[in-house]
Amino acid sequence: MALVSKPPAQTDMVVEDGYIAWQRHRFSVLVCLLLVTLMATFFWALLTGPMALTLEEVIQGLQRSVGGENVAGAADWVVRELRLPRALLAMIVGAGLAVAGAVTQGVFRNPLADPGLIGVASGAALAAVAVIVLSSTVLQGWQALTGPFALPLAAFCGGLLVTLIIYQLGTQGGQTQVAILLLAGVAINVLAGAATGVLTYLADDQQLRDMTFWSMGSLAHGRWIEILALMVFILPPLIWMLRSARLLNALLMGEQVASHLGFDVQASKRWLLVGSALIVGAGVAVTGTIGFIGLVVPHLLRLVVGPDHRQLLPLSALAGASLLLVADTLARTVLAPADLPVGLVMALIGGPMFLILLLQQTRRWH
Repeated sequence: MALVSKPPAQTDMVVEDGYIAWQRHRFSVLVCLLLVTLMATFFWALLTGPMALTLEEVIQGLQRSVGGENVAGAADWVVRELRLPRALLAMIVGAGLAVAGAVTQGVFRNPLADPGLIGVASGAALAAVAVIVLSSTVLQGWQALTGPFALPLAAFCGGLLVTLIIYQLGTQGGQTQVAILLLAGVAINVLAGAATGVLTYLADDQQLRDMTFWSMGSLAHGRWIEILALMVFILPPLIWMLRSARLLNALLMGEQVASHLGFDVQASKRWLLVGSALIVGAGVAVTGTIGFIGLVVPHLLRLVVGPDHRQLLPLSALAGASLLLVADTLARTVLAPADLPVGLVMALIGGPMFLILLLQQTRRWH
C-alpha cells in the first residue's frame, strides 16, 4: 500500500501554525515570569532599607494607603511616604524609558539608538538645569507661564529638540547612518555637558545641590505629587506607543514597504519620536539622568523574543520597571544608610552591555 503524505502546502501551513502557537505560548510564559519578578522586586523594595520591616507590616501599610486611612505608626509612615512612592516612581520611569528605547531603536532601525546615548537625556537634563539656575532671571517669563510644570516642560522641549536634530543628522535617504548617529550623540552630550558646566559656574549653593541630583539620577525625592505629575506626561505616550507595534514592525521592512501597507511613515515617525522625547524629558525632570535602561532592556528581550514589537514593547515595559526597581533598591541598601545615585548603578550595569553591543555592531560593519 502506498504511503499517503500531506500536500506540501498543507504541511507548511501546519508547521507555520505550530510555530505561531509556540511563539504565543512563549510570550505568555515570559509575561507571567516578568509579572512575578516585578511583584517580587516590588515587595523586596518595600521590605528592605535602614528600617527593617516585616511582610505583615508592609501589607498593613499598603492596605491603609489604599483605604486612605491615617498613619498608624512608624512602619506605616515609612511604607506610605518613603518606600511606596519611590517604588512606584521606579516602575513608571523604568517602564517608560525601556519602551522609549525600544521605540527609538525601531524608528532608527538600530539597537544602539538609545535615547541616552544619542543625547536626548542630556538635552532634557540641560533644559531642566537651565530652569533651576535661570528661572529668576533669563527664564523668569517661562517660569511664570508654565508654573509648576516649568521643569518637566523644559526637559521635554530639550529632549525633543535633540531628538529632531539627531533624526535629521542620522537619517539620509530613509536610511539610518549609525556612525553619524553615534558621533552626533557624542557631540551633543559634550555640548550639553559644557553648557551645564557654565550653568554650574553661575549657580549658587542651593542651585548646586539641586543640580547634583540631575547629574547622577536619583529616586530619593520621589513623592506623591511628582508621581501624579509624571503619570500625566508618561502614561498617555506610553499607551500610544504600546499600540504602535504594527507600525514599528512595518518600519523594520523599510519605509517604502510601510508606506505601501497604508502607514503615514513620516508623520508616524515624528509622533513616535515626540512621544519618546516626552517620556525621557518627564523622567529626567523628576529623577534626573538615568541611562542605559532603553539600551539594555530592549536588546536583551530582542535576543529572546525576536524583533516583533507586539511582544517586545509590553515585555520591555515589565522588564524596565523591574530593572530600575532592583537598581534603586540596591542603590539605597548596599551602602545603607547612604543613598547611592541610581544613575551610577545603572551605568555599572549598562556600560559593559553597551561595549558588547558596540563590538557586535563593529563586526557587522566589517
